[in-house]
Amino acid sequence: MRTAKLILAAMCLTLLSACALPRGAAVQSEVLKESRSEAPSFQVVEVTRDTTPLLAKWPRSGWHGHYHWLSADRGPDSSTIQTGDVIDMVVWDNNENSLLTGDNGRYANIAQQKVSSSGKIFLPYVGEISVRGLTEDSARRRAQQQFEQILPSVQVQLSVTAGRNNSVDVVSGVGAPGRYELESRNTKILGILAQSGGVDPGLRNPLIRLQRGGRTYETRVDAILADAGRNVRLRGGDEIIVVEDDRSFNALGATGQQQLVYFDKDRLSVMEALSSTGGLNASRANLEGVLILRDYHPRDLKPGFAGPNKQQVVFTLDLTSADGLFAARQFLVQPGDTLLATESPINAASTIIGLFGTVIGVTGAVNNATN
Repeated sequence: MRTAKLILAAMCLTLLSACALPRGAAVQSEVLKESRSEAPSFQVVEVTRDTTPLLAKWPRSGWHGHYHWLSADRGPDSSTIQTGDVIDMVVWDNNENSLLTGDNGRYANIAQQKVSSSGKIFLPYVGEISVRGLTEDSARRRAQQQFEQILPSVQVQLSVTAGRNNSVDVVSGVGAPGRYELESRNTKILGILAQSGGVDPGLRNPLIRLQRGGRTYETRVDAILADAGRNVRLRGGDEIIVVEDDRSFNALGATGQQQLVYFDKDRLSVMEALSSTGGLNASRANLEGVLILRDYHPRDLKPGFAGPNKQQVVFTLDLTSADGLFAARQFLVQPGDTLLATESPINAASTIIGLFGTVIGVTGAVNNATN
């Protein structure tokens, strides 16, 4: 009997310490306990169909909230000469006493004439002529007209090698990074990506960034592939960088997977976020206690329901009702959020009952052995 009493005492201790039983997540009441104090350090907001339109107007957290990209348009199917381009010229003249060709030839090479910052090149016996902004053919005609003033029978051939202002740099995230010449003023970004070997297939959810004139534009690569209106034409000096989308959220608790989850689309609802983690654990999760933990910047704080009134906010969703399920389809997860699926309190009770049954079984066996 003494042994049986010891076992029962141990069982009572087990019941008293039930809250310390091993489990994979906190119970909702534990997480939100402080919110009932006089001065809570965080705000609790219930997410319903009625509140989601208002919450959608709250400031974005973790990123700027949307991608900023340019609209596609069409340009001329020709290029123009710009500062930094290099011009090679062949001047033909049948005159035996030609100033350019001399006695031993019928043509003269005028090579590697770099367009200056003023948009001009230098020609022998002619001087400087302005070529910036001209097409290749227009520049050839202008040079020939200048030579004809001293060499009436002259003919000019001209070719242009693009410089920095008629090229773009593809920096990273492609098969062959480098500098690529713009074939015309209608060269599109997909064409340059194709020339540079295409997007690296090893990149997760690739983003494309276009740096132009001190500004950065960004969108997802698959958005450009799906929408011709995003296939923008490039300008000389543009820089293109392809990188992985590093936006992510943490999934913890009674979800299918507890891990850092990366965004696979522009916008991700709570329902989609749960799906990306493998859903909720059917034997552990509390469907009434799905929580989103989020940090806001102090400048985002606003009185009333126009914005958060605390820097740290816990959004709660109840997935046992149609209202909560529809709200989960509408409410968006933000980068840096923590999605916490709390533990069902029934699990602890079931564990205690199981332990109680085990103890009773042991006690019964001890009693039988002592009788």
